[in-house]
Amino acid sequence: MSGAGGDRRTTAADAASPGPSEPPPKKRFAFPSALTVLAVVTVAVWLLAFLIPSGQYDRNDRGAPVQDTYHRVSSGQSFVDRLNDLFLAPVNGLYGIRDTTSGQVGPDLSGDLYGSAGVFLFVLAIGAFITVVFATGALDRGIARLAHRLRERGTLLIAGVMVVFSVLGTVEGFAEETLGFYGLLVPMMLALGYDRMVAVGTAILGAGVGVLCSTVNPFATGVASSAADISLGDGIVLRFVMWLVLTAVTVAYVVRYARRVQRDPARSVSGFLPGDREQSALETDEEPRLTRTHQAVLGLLGLVFAFMIFSVVPWSSALTGKAEAKPYSFELGWSFPQLAALFLCAAVLVGIVARLGEQRTSSTIVQGAGDFVSPALVIMLARGVTVIMNNSRITDTVLHSIEGVVKGTSSGLFAIIVFLVNLPLAFLIPSTSGHATLAMPILAPLADFAGVSRAVVVTAWQAASGWMNLWVPTTAVTIGGVALAKVGYDKYLRFVWPLLAILFLLICGFVALGAVLT
Repeated sequence: MSGAGGDRRTTAADAASPGPSEPPPKKRFAFPSALTVLAVVTVAVWLLAFLIPSGQYDRNDRGAPVQDTYHRVSSGQSFVDRLNDLFLAPVNGLYGIRDTTSGQVGPDLSGDLYGSAGVFLFVLAIGAFITVVFATGALDRGIARLAHRLRERGTLLIAGVMVVFSVLGTVEGFAEETLGFYGLLVPMMLALGYDRMVAVGTAILGAGVGVLCSTVNPFATGVASSAADISLGDGIVLRFVMWLVLTAVTVAYVVRYARRVQRDPARSVSGFLPGDREQSALETDEEPRLTRTHQAVLGLLGLVFAFMIFSVVPWSSALTGKAEAKPYSFELGWSFPQLAALFLCAAVLVGIVARLGEQRTSSTIVQGAGDFVSPALVIMLARGVTVIMNNSRITDTVLHSIEGVVKGTSSGLFAIIVFLVNLPLAFLIPSTSGHATLAMPILAPLADFAGVSRAVVVTAWQAASGWMNLWVPTTAVTIGGVALAKVGYDKYLRFVWPLLAILFLLICGFVALGAVLT
């Protein structure tokens, strides 16, 4: 994961004797991290649990709430019990066990795992795999080779890079990694007669639309599906069609702008810095070469993600359109434990294929897992919040209050409302994993009441999160990208707002259609 910062360096002499005329640097407001936000949310929910009345729905055989059966009950908790829940919230969020009789969650009870240990390990495993792949240099070299081969065909270059970024975004949440490509994209786009905004649009929007339309992205679709108690492959057909359409629209938008700037540089939204126009000549650098090792690693990368998709898709339901269809004999029905093992094994295999050696492979795996501890901890904390709500028995009360709002709405309108409700949540909780873990236990049962597939709720949620992350200033992808490309954030907003409006309407149409069809 990368970040962007200022490039001003302060020497020891500067620090020791600042000039008397220099005003003290102003402290800029920094939006709290996802961990801090969730810590505040944890305490806030714990306090609200004293005010919100306890209640519950009757459950069916699948454990889903039955509509119109809500009734008030006593939580049965003393103040000491509630204080203990607050203290143990992170622990319960990781490996809390839900008692089959009382429904309470605790680390020393007996019953089913309620914590997020499976998803937690899965995030660390895929982090290790991705880091090992990047350590081989194969992915960077492959994208650089694509850019070089298409350097004389600007439109194809933009489309090619955006599609690659979008594919990586939809299958593994590729976003922050784009920050490492600005050093390649900016001079390449300037050499082709475009401006810096084209490079920004190629990177941010290419990867961003892929994440928005995540098909099997483990950090978005995976976490949300787990929290909604459905398979990772549920709803993949709708998400795939949505990905095709929205990616095509986004690529066309950036290409149209690039052509306009190339014909008339005065129409550039970002303008040009001194020296930019002098770079408008094709460079003749040597084409980056892919070794056999790089080719093998890229092939292995494709196979691993293809196999992951195959292993989680409920093929009988997808091909017949019947949710309760009997699984085919070749279906694996894998979930997070198997996928975690898959990516750990794949990380080792990539290390062997790339001949990284035992020491470097093992250290890179540890480094990769460490780099992804932050999103894993976010998932754990968010799950801890739901444990507090569960043990104080206010989850069903909150669900009942929302049920009253959406009751009687059409399925299509219901899906749009889910999308709209998640927009402010996506701003307040910039972590997709934390947002999903926190919201899905409440939103998913609403789909049952509305007669809509829970997969549609997952799609509407991730679309809201992805749409917001295309422009909000709290994400490193956006702020870091415009900083690296030396483009003003205000100018980026001017460039992107028409596309945001188009995507907004398309998303509403897709989630409404998905709800109606299910």
